[in-house]
Amino acid sequence: MAFVQDTPKESFRLSMLIYDTRYRSITIQVIVLILFLLFLSWLVNNTIQNLAAKDRTFDFGFLGARAGYDINQTLISYTNDSTHARAALIGVLNTLLSAVVGCTLATILGVFIGVLRLSKNWLVGRLMTVYVEVFRNVPVLLWILLAGTILSETTPAPSAYRVTEAMQAAGEAPKASMIFDDSIALTNRGINMPAPMVDNGLGRLELGPISMNANVLAFLIVLAAALWANHLIRSHAKRVQEETGIRPTTWWKSIAVIVLPLLVLGWWLGFHLDYPRLTKFNFTGGMEVLHSFTALTVALALYTAAFIAEIVRAGIMAVARGQSEAAFALGLRPGRTMNLIILPQALRVIIPPLISQYLNLTKNTSLAIAVSYMDLRGTLGGITLNQTGKELECMLLMMAIYLTISLIISSVMNMFNRAVKLKER
Repeated sequence: MAFVQDTPKESFRLSMLIYDTRYRSITIQVIVLILFLLFLSWLVNNTIQNLAAKDRTFDFGFLGARAGYDINQTLISYTNDSTHARAALIGVLNTLLSAVVGCTLATILGVFIGVLRLSKNWLVGRLMTVYVEVFRNVPVLLWILLAGTILSETTPAPSAYRVTEAMQAAGEAPKASMIFDDSIALTNRGINMPAPMVDNGLGRLELGPISMNANVLAFLIVLAAALWANHLIRSHAKRVQEETGIRPTTWWKSIAVIVLPLLVLGWWLGFHLDYPRLTKFNFTGGMEVLHSFTALTVALALYTAAFIAEIVRAGIMAVARGQSEAAFALGLRPGRTMNLIILPQALRVIIPPLISQYLNLTKNTSLAIAVSYMDLRGTLGGITLNQTGKELECMLLMMAIYLTISLIISSVMNMFNRAVKLKER
């Protein structure tokens, strides 16, 4: 009778940390971690000693001090008596506004150009190629400066819209006139357009240090509820189509649930438009969009659209030709083939590099200082830094804010990528 005995376990010895492959990798990682922590501690200690030698401290108390400077474009209330922290918040909001508008414009333009570059029309395809090659091979800073120069040098001064009594008597027209039924004025200072106003405002909602406009909050809540109701309608239509093969008509229901609640809310709040009016030196009333914001956003959108167009073109070419041939065999037109078959499949190739372009556009907003746009670089990394002398603290805060924004964009786009990618077992 034979007995099978377990192999006796080898006792642990210190030499196994070097010669045993099971423990060697752990040993190397621990050594690297210790070296990194030692380097980090030396770096921090050296920085503190250098600051002490210059009789300076490392703290963020300056954020609670009075800023003392004006910001020409703000999305929330701000005066020069506000703190540096609120000035930094204004800069963050201006950065986000430029990034969101720029990404939206760049995506629309990039998809359009990318699809047209594959056109069988020789002239259209070559024109799109020229656009891509010109924009992506010239530094984005030059495009921003060019856009700012064109906007400020080719538009008239506000005085060009003035009509004097002598001009009326002589029957002369002003040098410039407002467009779109005298509602929008283009001047060398900015774009003056009608501003949405309400007669029965809900006031402001105070959430600690944050003050929010209750009218905007109510609009966002109603819009979110309307979009959710529209999602339920489309989901129900999809289930009916899967069960019966016939998709019910939903376009009028979608328009009703989205538009009607907003119209009712606007009527209840007394919504109306405040048109700009020419006064003594400039236009008053309405809403002014500064050329610095327009130049930055348009230049970033045009520049990034060239890269997105190439990404879209590569994604479309990655789809097998048999897909489009099968669609044409079923009688689908080229436009519906592109929207229903080609682009949905190309998304799994387009979205990963598209995330990088969104991150690049967001980080490139820091070039706004070239056209005097007060973003995060202009407030916290510009005037606040120069006034307080807290270079290290301001740089660390800016790095942390840009890192947070980039991680949020990446996370949201990765969630969207997981939602649209092909489901495999």
